[in-house]
Amino acid sequence: MDAGPDMRARARRLRRDATDAERTLWRRLRRKQLDGLKFRRQHIIGRFVLDFYRPECRLAVELDGGQHGEAAHSRRDDARTAFLDRRGVAVLRYSNLEALRETETVLEDILRRAAARRRQPSPGPSRKREGGR
Repeated sequence: MDAGPDMRARARRLRRDATDAERTLWRRLRRKQLDGLKFRRQHIIGRFVLDFYRPECRLAVELDGGQHGEAAHSRRDDARTAFLDRRGVAVLRYSNLEALRETETVLEDILRRAAARRRQPSPGPSRKREGGR
């Protein structure tokens, strides 16, 4: 599935209108500041825009606001995670509050999980490009 112009525009809008938590975490993930790991921001896979993505180990980092605790959001998050899991993408979820108040702990967890995924073979289907394009 190709990321059409609507998805690309949505990703640009999400980058422009980032939450405080996203901006805080991005300041620490960008330019390979986290142990030399390269992350992308607002990366599209299928019909989803991921907050942060490390393609080399197929790792997504999602920051969730308070609304994600609601039943409808929780079901959508579960469906999104299942979609990504079927494509071999692991999803790490943190609350916006965690990203703001416990930034170092979140970064340490991301680093640990990225290192663990580097040591594992990619579990998903082999694809030349993300999203099955």
